[in-house]
This record gives sequence, structure tokens and C-alpha cells, in this order.
Amino acid sequence: MSPTTVTTRSKRWLVLLAGTLMAFALVLFASPMGAHASVSAPDTPGADQEATDFYFGGVITFDGEPVPDVVMTVEGNGFDAETVTDAEGKWRLYVPEKEEYTLSVNEETLPDGVIVDPAQLPEGVQPVQGTTASFEVGFGATGTKILNLFLGEGERITTSFWDQLLERTVNGLNFGLLLALAAVGVSLIFGTTGLTNFAHAEMLTFGAIVALIFGVNFALPMWVVIPIVIVFGAALGWSLDAGLWKPLRRRGIGLVQAMIVSIGLSLALRYVFQFFLGGSTYQLPGAGAARDIRLGPISVSWIDLLSMGISIVLLLAVAYWLLRTRIGKATRAISDNPSLAAASGIGVDRVIRIVWILSAMLAAVAGVLWAYFRPGVKWDMGVQVLLLIFAAVTLGGLGTAFGALIGALIVGILVEISTLWIPPDMKYVGALAVLIIILLVRPQGLLGRKERLG
Repeated sequence: MSPTTVTTRSKRWLVLLAGTLMAFALVLFASPMGAHASVSAPDTPGADQEATDFYFGGVITFDGEPVPDVVMTVEGNGFDAETVTDAEGKWRLYVPEKEEYTLSVNEETLPDGVIVDPAQLPEGVQPVQGTTASFEVGFGATGTKILNLFLGEGERITTSFWDQLLERTVNGLNFGLLLALAAVGVSLIFGTTGLTNFAHAEMLTFGAIVALIFGVNFALPMWVVIPIVIVFGAALGWSLDAGLWKPLRRRGIGLVQAMIVSIGLSLALRYVFQFFLGGSTYQLPGAGAARDIRLGPISVSWIDLLSMGISIVLLLAVAYWLLRTRIGKATRAISDNPSLAAASGIGVDRVIRIVWILSAMLAAVAGVLWAYFRPGVKWDMGVQVLLLIFAAVTLGGLGTAFGALIGALIVGILVEISTLWIPPDMKYVGALAVLIIILLVRPQGLLGRKERLG
């Protein structure tokens, strides 16, 4: 090998090594770690945190003077952070995304005998029930939320365990009732077609978006908006069955293939919603209403009472339809034995079409109620409760509407009261754990029937 060849190869290796080092340096400085290497000046509130595009901030004062060394925490959506007010009473807490969070003041770090003055809170901000210094907060049009807090003399609120249990049981009942509206629809579709419909989540989102359009953009009262939501939900159910599911049934598509189609439909609808809505969260009229209706230790808002009332009325109407009407009895017959029902002269396709319309109507209303319970309308809001809906249906017994109702109430109550022992971000895990335990004992669900295989 000649010296010229060796020199040429050495140059190639040097060029390759230099290029690799330059690429590594570019990746390092372009990475999120490199982007956040300099977060803020050392004397800026929140300088000890990783800076993001979204943060909460403000000043804590007492009698016009700043209060230093007060511990502030934020948690929600799998994230938590903590900071301390500086010498000027300023604080800042960065969060990873534009969502709803729980902001809390550690009252043990406040001067003795003072609390956050509820009379001087910003408009629309209310303490979490049973506290004086925890607040559910979200962002507006920007990625910054300023929350100045003023201290005043007062007695800190402490709530007993049993009062908290009763309060959260009522919240769970409200949550369970709106889950039941969606779960009954899923159960009816499964019972008549055998389809596990993953696109049911988008039916909820669709109802909330319709309410947003007519309730906010057109400023119609909600007593007018709800019937409009029901009509649009019925149209969606009719369109899905006529345009997609009936043609697939005629082609004899299998249940696994149909489930995959429903997953694809779910993804398609979800990103269509995102295209038009963007990533922001929008509020319906009256969302976040103060819980100023008290029944002993229980505090509820008029929105909560209205939500539970609508859910109960609709569920009773569905029960009457299933038990007393001819179409309802035909639906139960198809759920029990589709072949025998068809041989008996029942129009299976017609009944399935009605079931799709009814299920979409219930899901649309559930989406509006979920938007008030969260609160907020977002492009992926339906999928956030899809697993809980499936858990309720499975817990109650596949294909049984009344089982879905009972399962939804159990799941809703368990989700809310579980926060007495586990962090709020893990409350859905508790409900799914209970589902697994019950199915180990009774695999067919609470109201399901045992089936023999083979």
C-alpha cells in the first residue's frame, strides 16, 4: 500500500469524524434540553424550573406588603411542580401544556392567623370545595395566567373525612350518570351488532362541539341548545349507520375487522375536530359556576343539579323505551338472539338503525355534560373517558343496558371517592383496578349471563 493511499484514507476518516462531531453538536443545541439550558435569570421567579411556553404567576401580598417564602404547588395531567415566593412576593410555576391544573398555597407557610382572602379572588376563581387555598385554574387565549392572591385574617377551612366522602360521593354520582348515558349507548350497539365501537368517544366530542357552536358562537340559551344537540346527534348516528356500518354488515365483515374500522374512524374524526378546533380548550356558557347551593356538607352548583336531572330523565326514558315500546322489545330480542329475532319477522336492520340513532343522541348529550364536568370543550375530550365507558359496560355485563347503567354509577363514584386515598391523577386507575377484581370473581359482569364455550 503506497503512502499516498494511506494519506487519502486518513483524510477521509478525519473528515468523517469532524462531520459526526458537528452533527452531534447541532443535535445537542437544537434539542429541547439545549433550548431550555438558559431558562431565566437567577433572580426571576421560577428560575429553578425548566421554562416552557405556559406558566402561572402572580404576587402574594398582605396589607399591601409582599409575603416571601410562601410555598406554591401546581399539579394535574400527570405533572406537579413547586416554587417559593421571592422577597417581593412574586411566584411563577411553569407547566408542560395548556390544560386545567390545581394550584395550591401551602397554608403552613403563611403568617399565623391569615388565609387567602376569598373576597379578593379574581373573577371566576373559586377555592376547591373543602379548602381555602386550592384552586382549579386554566389558561385563556394566551399561555400565561396571572393570579394575584391577597391574604386576610380568617380561619382556615378543614373538612372531616366523612364530609369529604359524602361530597365526593355526590360528585361521583353526577359523573356516573353522565357516563351512563354514553355507556348505555355502547351497550345497545354491542348487544345488537356485536361491535365494540371505539368511535363512540368522538360522538361525545361531537355533541360538545355542537353545543359550543350554538351556545357560544350563536349565543343561544342552553335550553335551546340541548334539543339542537340531540337532533345533530341523531343525524350523526343515522349517517354513520347508513353510510358505513350497514354496507359493511351487508358485506359480511367480521367483528374484528369492524372494530379496526371503528378505531380508524375514531382517529379520523378526532383529527378532523383538531383541524377545526385547534389545541385550545373552550368553555360553554355557565361553566365553572360557583357551588353556592348547600345541603349540609354538600355544595353543588346549579349546573350540577341540572346535569343530574337531565341524565336521570333521559335514562328513565331509555328504560321505558326498552321495557314498554315495541321497538325496545325488538331491540332486546335482537340482543338475545339476532337469528331467531330475524326469523320471527323483526326487521333487524331497521332496529339497528334506530339503536345507532338513539346511542348517538345519548352520547351527544353526555358530551355536553362532560364538557361542564371537566370543564371545557377540547378536540380529544371524548377519548379521555372512553376506557371508563368500556369499564362500565364490562362491569355491568356486555350487551345489557341496565348493567351498563349500574356499572357506570359504580365507576363514577369509585373514581371520585378514590381521591381520598390516591393522587387525583391516578383516580382512573383505581376504577380499572376494581373492574379487574370484580371480573376475576364474576367474569360475565354484574348483570351478564354465563355463556358456555364449545
